[in-house]
Formats: sequence, C-alpha cells, structure tokens
Amino acid sequence: MIRKNKKYTVLTRRWWYITIICLVIALSACVSAPVQEMSDARQAIQAAKEAGADSQSQANLLKAEQLLKQAQQALEHGEYKMARNRARAARNEALEAQKNTN
Repeated sequence: MIRKNKKYTVLTRRWWYITIICLVIALSACVSAPVQEMSDARQAIQAAKEAGADSQSQANLLKAEQLLKQAQQALEHGEYKMARNRARAARNEALEAQKNTN
C-alpha cells in the first residue's frame, strides 16, 4: 500500500494552478492590441507633416499613411500581430520622411 503525503499533493496542485495562471497571463500579453505602436505611428506621421514634406519625403509619408490605414484595418479584424508590424513599418516610413525633410 502506497501512502501519499497529503501536504505534497496540495503543494503540487497549487504549483500547477500557479503555472497555468502564469501561462495564461503570458499568452494574453503576447496577443494584446498594439495600442502603443499605433500611437507611435500616428505621432511620427504628424511630426513628418509638421516638418514639411518635399517631393522625396512625400512618397515616404504617403506610404506611412497607407501602412497605418492597413494597421487600423488589421486591428479591427483582431489581427494584432499584423497590425503591430504595419504600425511599426508606418512609423519607420514617417521617420524616414521626416529625416528627408531636414
């Protein structure tokens, strides 16, 4: 007859519960909406516009606006990873446009 230690069983169960809760929290953090990236992209586009875009930087600015629009559409469809990537790309294009104006 095998005798189980009740205290050990309770601790093992608790450990599993804590592990599962941590995994759920970690996974939910990975799929959260890209709020900060969207905000960064909008701000970069606005800064590029305020800096004044010439013909070369105008193409970058238009591309940034298109990417931001695609990011917004992806966000509305719950495609957070795509939205995050497009928002980052939009920010980079806007920064490039701003760099070309200076």
